[in-house]
Amino acid sequence: MASPINFEVSSDETFPAVDVNGELYPGVTNNFPVDPVSSEIHTSKKLKEQAEAEEKKSREMKKKKWEHGGDVDGHKKLKSTVLISGVVVAVIGAIFALTKKMREKPGNSN
Repeated sequence: MASPINFEVSSDETFPAVDVNGELYPGVTNNFPVDPVSSEIHTSKKLKEQAEAEEKKSREMKKKKWEHGGDVDGHKKLKSTVLISGVVVAVIGAIFALTKKMREKPGNSN
């Protein structure tokens, strides 16, 4: 017959320590390994979104400032509007006067 196999177990070998709560309740675990590449992509995406949000906010503030007059006083805005309108009316009047003059025939003075 075969001789019995002798298993020698040393007393200094022990099982590794186990996190019982982590094994029994995996949803409670807060210590997860972090992938550095994914973390970097997420961080850069988040920074890009923040920059876009700040730029959009800045554009909206400039637009709102322009619509409400911003740094330009109301009377200055009104004055520039009246001056521009006056110039446009004068140019249109000059064009009508020239066309009327051109329509008159020089041979009708008999």
